[in-house]
Amino acid sequence: MIPEQRRDFIYRYVHEKNVASFNELAELMSVSHMTVRRDIQLLEEEGKVVAINGGVKLNNLLKSELPWREKAELHHDVKRKMGALAAMLIEPGQTLYLDAGTTLFEVAKAVAASHCFNLTVVTNDFSISHYLMDMPHITLYHTGGLVDQRNRSCIGKSAASFLHTINIDVAFLSSSSWDLARGMSTPSEGKASVKEAVLTVSRRRVLVCDSSKYGKYGMFHICALNQLTDIVSDVHLPADAQQEIQQQGIKLHLVESDEGAHYAEAGR
Repeated sequence: MIPEQRRDFIYRYVHEKNVASFNELAELMSVSHMTVRRDIQLLEEEGKVVAINGGVKLNNLLKSELPWREKAELHHDVKRKMGALAAMLIEPGQTLYLDAGTTLFEVAKAVAASHCFNLTVVTNDFSISHYLMDMPHITLYHTGGLVDQRNRSCIGKSAASFLHTINIDVAFLSSSSWDLARGMSTPSEGKASVKEAVLTVSRRRVLVCDSSKYGKYGMFHICALNQLTDIVSDVHLPADAQQEIQQQGIKLHLVESDEGAHYAEAGR
C-alpha cells in the first residue's frame, strides 16, 4: 500500500472497530510499527483519530465521514434489521421522508417490500431514489439541490427550501453522531440545513442510527434528542442512555445485533 491507501485503511478500520492496536494494524498492512505510528500521527493532525496507549481510536469530534460505498460495508446486519423495524412504523397512504445514507437505504428496501400502498416518499438520496424508481405503489420525490458526491445525496439551501413546501407524516433521519448531551449533529453544514428543515415539517420524527455512532459529535448541531418522537437503534446502546431516552418520552426501538436474533423494543 502507498501511504494514502494505508491511512485510508486505518481510518476505515477504526470506523468499524472504534479502537485498534498498533500491533493489529501493522500485521494487517504488513508494515512496521513505526510506519503505523507515522500514519496515525498524520490522521491525528487531520482530527480524524486520537492516539491512545498502544493504539488508536476514532475521534469523538467527527470532522469528516466515510464515502457511501465504504459506509455500506459497516454493520450491515444491524442496519438491515433496523430498516425492517423502521418500516413497521409506517401506514398506507402516508408521506415519508427518507434521509440520505446507507442505513436509510435499508429502510427504503424494507418500505418497498412492505404491504403499505399509496405511499409518497421524499428523499435527498440518489441511491434511494434509484432503488424506488420502479415501485408502482410509491410516488417518489427527490429534493434536488447541491450534490454531495461522496454521500450520493443533495444538501444545502436548495434541498432545504423544497422540504419547507411539503408536509411529512413520518421522517426517517440518519446521523453520523448523536448523544444525550449534544443531540444530533454533523460535520457538514449543508447536511444540517436539510435535517433542520425536515424536523420542522414532520409530524413523526424517527432517528435510525446504530449505537456505534452514539457519543460522537460533529461541529454543526441539528437538534436535541427530545425533538424526536422515536429512535431506532441496537441493544448495544449504553443502558444509561436507554433509560434517559425513555424518560424523555422518546419511543426507543432496539434490534439485536447477532445473526438470526429477534427484534426487541423498549419503552412502549
